[in-house]
Amino acid sequence: MAKTDLSYGRLPAEHEDHFLVKAAQLVGTDALLTTRDNIEMVIAAKAMMCAYGPSGYGKTMAVNSALRALAPKTTYRLELRGGPTPRDIRHGLFHALRLPGEPPRRPIEFDTLLKEVLAEQFRVLVCDEAQWMSRTGFEYWRHLWDDRNTDIAIIFAGGDNCYKVLRREPMLASRIFIWQEFTRIPKTEIRPVVQAFHPIWATCDLELIDAIDAEAAHGSFRNWASITALLQEGMASTGTEHVNEELVHWVYSKIGGM
Repeated sequence: MAKTDLSYGRLPAEHEDHFLVKAAQLVGTDALLTTRDNIEMVIAAKAMMCAYGPSGYGKTMAVNSALRALAPKTTYRLELRGGPTPRDIRHGLFHALRLPGEPPRRPIEFDTLLKEVLAEQFRVLVCDEAQWMSRTGFEYWRHLWDDRNTDIAIIFAGGDNCYKVLRREPMLASRIFIWQEFTRIPKTEIRPVVQAFHPIWATCDLELIDAIDAEAAHGSFRNWASITALLQEGMASTGTEHVNEELVHWVYSKIGGM
């Protein structure tokens, strides 16, 4: 990550949650509202939370949305892929916190610096894509949180492996204040959620929405976003004003199996 990347560590703007889809709206699903309640409790307790579930079910979007409302100026977000080591976490925090100068070379000096900075004021640290984190990575986060002087809450958001690694280690699992699992959008919520998500679905036949979910979207926010973006392209190029079966099958030809 480049030190000149001024967006690193910051919460993205709301429109970036649906980066593929123009005019998409944030939908107040049960999962979204539960996430906000959970994060509010985690912040109040200065605790740790694990938001987990398969890819595409809205974890990152829900966490970002809650933190934009609850802690927009005190949240620092890290996205570390490829099995990050404690060294990667140290450097990620160094850049996210905008610390001056060069990172210390010796781990003990680096840790001392981070702990001193994290004791200055309360901060929420978000580890996104936490399914890549190994046991040693999680242990390093615990090391920072356990320090009696640091003033932090930590939120892990990741796939099922994030949950499995944490649960296997009693020392880690016992420190997680709230566990929140993300699942598919329930079938009973698909119609209102999708219609609220984007205007192109407002006039769509409800049975067609059901069919799209069963055949391609499978209750995944990410799948619905991709389908919506492609439909927008198809409607613009054909001059069609409403979603229809012909356009839907054209989208299917682009996405393959989902």
